[in-house]
Amino acid sequence: MNDDFILLAHGAGGKKSADLIRGLFLKHFANPTLNALGDSALIEGGSRLAFTTDSFVVDPIFFPGGDIGKLAVCGTVNDLASAGAKPIALSAAFILEEGLSFADLDRIVASMKQASEEADVSIVTGDTKVVARGSADRVFITTSGIGLLSDEREPPAPNRASPGDAVILSGTIADHGMAVMAQREGIRFASEITSDCAPLYGLVGCVLEASPNVHCMRDPTRGGLAATLNELAAQSGVCIEVGESEIPVNEDVRVACELLGIDPLHVANEGKMIAIVPADDAEDVLAAMRNHRYGGRAQIIGEVRESPAGRVHLRTAMGSLRILDTPSGDILPRIC
Repeated sequence: MNDDFILLAHGAGGKKSADLIRGLFLKHFANPTLNALGDSALIEGGSRLAFTTDSFVVDPIFFPGGDIGKLAVCGTVNDLASAGAKPIALSAAFILEEGLSFADLDRIVASMKQASEEADVSIVTGDTKVVARGSADRVFITTSGIGLLSDEREPPAPNRASPGDAVILSGTIADHGMAVMAQREGIRFASEITSDCAPLYGLVGCVLEASPNVHCMRDPTRGGLAATLNELAAQSGVCIEVGESEIPVNEDVRVACELLGIDPLHVANEGKMIAIVPADDAEDVLAAMRNHRYGGRAQIIGEVRESPAGRVHLRTAMGSLRILDTPSGDILPRIC
């Protein structure tokens, strides 16, 4: 750790986030379960469980396609799903700022109920605190989740990508980040950009049925596709190569990113899943994704290579190869 103070960039999912986790939290909390650095911790007991927790501070709290409540439920469900776990219970803790309207809180809680019903999981416990006006930003939510793992298969894990594997993405990137950015800044485009926020266990269930050998899954949230692929490449000790032309981006999102000088590969998503599977299973997994409501634009975007280990390469539309690095700063703060 080379910084003396916490910066917004430490929460962006890029290099400084990794420095914070490895240089401070792991220094004090290190244990075999945490050291795996998955989206969910895998816990062995009477049953095989996955456990995850996350906090949500998005600004604004309402945006096209969702709100902080829907985001909190979907984010936790998707972290469990990326471990191949069926969500079975959630908790929700609220920090409310004095002055938040009951109408807004009711709308948020109703949205959480709707999202949890779609994900077929209940919110079974929680907590509420109220802080003085000016001490928070309307509402922050922390959710935790428990999921049940199958006893019949090795769960997907960030260190299991193998040379020859195919890399599959469930749909278009950067929708969530640009929807929140446009709403926050009052930017208007020809058509409204809508967040992709969605609970993905149903999609993941289809993937697991299509292939008994799913090696990795991860939802590319903070730091976007670039950060997530770099995490997987580093933890698996492999090189991941993806094609720029194969990565789907909605045209309005592409235009918005170009106007703002933002790379869509670095923008957060909240309703997409990456699956890394053996090449022989790739077409079956792709078909399973495309048959699900949240995977209609799924694509095989690349493959896993042996070296250089820990690197991600992007084959550009012109045919050249360049390093796709993790974003170093906070491009879009408070996006989730």
